Order: sequence, then structure tokens, then C-alpha cells
Amino acid sequence: MDIAFFGRGLVVGFAVAAPVGAIGLLCIRRTLADGRLIGFVSGLGAASADALYGAVAALGLTSVLSALIEHQGWVRLVGGLFLCYLGVRTAAARPAAAAVQLGRGLAAAYGSTFALTLANPSTILSFAAVFAGLGLAGPAGDRRSAVLLVVGVFLGSALWWLLLSGGIGHFRHLFTPARLRWVNRLSGAALAGFGLLTLLGPSH
Repeated sequence: MDIAFFGRGLVVGFAVAAPVGAIGLLCIRRTLADGRLIGFVSGLGAASADALYGAVAALGLTSVLSALIEHQGWVRLVGGLFLCYLGVRTAAARPAAAAVQLGRGLAAAYGSTFALTLANPSTILSFAAVFAGLGLAGPAGDRRSAVLLVVGVFLGSALWWLLLSGGIGHFRHLFTPARLRWVNRLSGAALAGFGLLTLLGPSH
């Protein structure tokens, strides 16, 4: 049944988003500094990229998949450098100015995490494996079920970011400017570390 594929998509999207990596750390830090809305919209950028990669895998767009794999070295380079840059900016930011430096606007919050998630081509390989196991990857797949699965992936991922930003937002009042300064330093160092791992990691 189609609704079953939608449910599976919800589970897959939630599971892919839940591990706290660079994007999760960035959303947590933005929630503490700028509020729940900025944190949630940042997460929606990642959810949109997950859904896009999921669509490529589910709909059997092999030419796109091949191009991403072929050029993943350059994609990782750009993503790694951007993470290092973002880490340095975050570590050096004063709490009052952090929102301006990281982009207070919703479009900037959404766009940055969307681009960073797209800069991790290995994500699409995970979706390709999951969707193949469900019999949806490739030209022979059921397109209607595939679309519902991708919608489920987006909503499942979005649900995780809603829960994360909402939960972290409850503790925002505990973070004074001095504590936020330490949050900036620690999260900035971690983001730069993720960037270095991306740059030094295998390109294939």
C-alpha cells in the first residue's frame, strides 16, 4: 500500500537526520543564539537536501547519481572549506553579533544548511541502498510509491529538526552572553573539525 511507503519514508527521514553531526551542531548553536525558528528553518534546509537526494535515488536518476559520485571530490572540498570557514567565524563571533555573522535571515539559515547537506554526496548512497531494498530504486520502481516515500523522508527529517530546535529552545534562557561565548568557541572548533575530516576523508 502507498501509505506504507509514506510511513517508511517518515522512519527513514527521521533516522537519517537524527545523528548529530555538523548540521545538527549548527542547528543547536543557532537555536541557542537566534531562537527556535532560525534553528528549525536551518533544519528544514537539511531536510530539503535529504529529500532531493532521496528523489534522485528513488526515481532512478542514474545520470545524476553517476555525476555526483564522479565529482564528489570537488563537492567535498567545497563543503569542507565552507565548514572550516563557518567554524572560524563561529568561534570568533561575539554572542550579540553572532546572528549577523551567521546570517540572521531565514533564507540564509535555510540556504546554508541546504548547501552543506548537498556537499555530502555519501548521503545519496545511503538512500540508494535503502530504496533498493524497498524495491523502489531504478526505472522499474513504482513512481507513485517513490514520490510518497520521498515526501515521507522530508517530513520525517523535518520532524526531527522540529523536536531538536524545540527541545533546545527550552534551555535558551539558561545561556548568558558569557556562556554563549563558550558555546561559540566549542561549536566553532567542532565545525572546523568536521570540515577538516571532510577535507581529509576519502573522495571515493
